[in-house]
Amino acid sequence: MGITIKEIARRCGVSIGTVDRALNGRPGIKEETKRRILEVARQANYEPDTVARSLASGRSRTIGIVIGDLNNRSFAQLVNAAERTAREKGYLVQLMLTGKESEPEKQCLAHLKSRKADGIVLFPVNKGERFEAFLDRLGLPLVAVCNRLSERRSYVGIDDRSAMAEAADRAWTAGYRRFVYICPPLTYRESHNIHTQAERFDGFREALARRGAEEPIVVTSQDFVSELAKLEFCGAARTAVFCSCDAYALEALNHFRARGVRVPEDAGITGFDNIDMLKYVSPRLTTVHYDMEEIGRSAVELLVEQIETGQAPRQLTLPYRYVAGDSM
Repeated sequence: MGITIKEIARRCGVSIGTVDRALNGRPGIKEETKRRILEVARQANYEPDTVARSLASGRSRTIGIVIGDLNNRSFAQLVNAAERTAREKGYLVQLMLTGKESEPEKQCLAHLKSRKADGIVLFPVNKGERFEAFLDRLGLPLVAVCNRLSERRSYVGIDDRSAMAEAADRAWTAGYRRFVYICPPLTYRESHNIHTQAERFDGFREALARRGAEEPIVVTSQDFVSELAKLEFCGAARTAVFCSCDAYALEALNHFRARGVRVPEDAGITGFDNIDMLKYVSPRLTTVHYDMEEIGRSAVELLVEQIETGQAPRQLTLPYRYVAGDSM
């Protein structure tokens, strides 16, 4: 049987509470005492009894991360950063993928509740009063990322509307007068929470309206490459193709390369996300940068704060910046 906290306390001549503070890095203990306790624990190969600790604290030291999928590289960046931050704070992560579907998302949340998760980081696809009531019944601390829920829920994201509006303004200033917008998720605007994608599209349209531009061509088909193939890009008006994420922009770039459409001479392309693999792409993609890893870190920090201190929900809007590449 391994050594217990009680035995460490006896050997060091201190209280059990002092040992607990030393082992968990909490304040209120002299540095010399802390070193002595940690050395005794190391020599005795002390391993914490996580079950006992959970029973004593009422916490499982586990948080759930619920997200649609990992196909988009930026989602993987978010999850990696969130898991790393959780581990640093003494929590394990249970990752659950929903396929971006409403019912699987609710099933994942209910599962985490049944498994005694202490809180949840959620990239939601559900929205509305019924879902809010479901979350109320769930009764767990929760932080939404990217897709905003109500003002009652913690949230971490960026000002997507302003970011895409700035990108559209820059394209107009550069002389583009014909605009194409690619965003398959807009098909689900009424049924799903696509807050991030909707904000980007609305910012884009508002910027063009302020300029007096013609209505853009909006492509929402999942097979958007086939829709692009129907359009001509060698006319008098310079055409700018805006994509609501870099993944779509890379598909458009590949299509234009195969078709012989010159970028940016015949058609400019702008993406959104600034995913890390763009450093391998030529021409350099014009895009919008925001720190997806910082969103993951901030979400976990906010969640742990709620779990451990009862902090009221807060909403964080992180910065972004326009990245001028060679594709626009």
